Amino acid sequence: MKLVLNRAYWPNGTNGVIRLNGVEVVRTIELPWRNNKRSFSCIPEGVYELTQRYSERWGWHVKVRNVKDRSFILFHSANDAQKELRGCIALVLSHTGEGRGIQSVLATNRFRDLVFEALEKGEEVKLEILSDPEEALNLSITEPLCTEEFI
Repeated sequence: MKLVLNRAYWPNGTNGVIRLNGVEVVRTIELPWRNNKRSFSCIPEGVYELTQRYSERWGWHVKVRNVKDRSFILFHSANDAQKELRGCIALVLSHTGEGRGIQSVLATNRFRDLVFEALEKGEEVKLEILSDPEEALNLSITEPLCTEEFI
C-alpha cells in the first residue's frame, strides 16, 4: 500500500493531507521545516516505510522508518504542533491554522487501523511525502473531513 502525504509549509507549522489512491484519508500537522533539525523540524520529503510500534505513552501506533539523521518519528495524536510535537506527525480531521487541527484522536485511530490492516495482510506500507505549491492554500484551514468511506 502506498500512501501520499502532500504538505504545505507555513512559518508556524506544516499542514498536510494523506491520500490513498487519490482519496483523502486524514490530514496532518507538523512542525515547520527547519532543515530536519531533531525535535524542531518536520522530516524531509521522501519515501518511507511504515511499521507498527507499541509504547507505554502512545499504545499501538505507526512509526516512520529510516528517516535520515532522525529516530522515533511517530504518528500520534496532537492538535497543536508547536506545543505537542517534537518532530513527529500528528493526524487530524481538519486544520484550524498553521500546524493546528482538531479531532486528532479520531484521525489517529482511523489511520492506525488502515495501516495495521494492510500490515496484517503482509503488505508493505510506504509513505511518500511531497509538497505541491498549488495545493498550499487548500491546506491552511478547512472544513472537517466527513468522507463516509473512511468513517
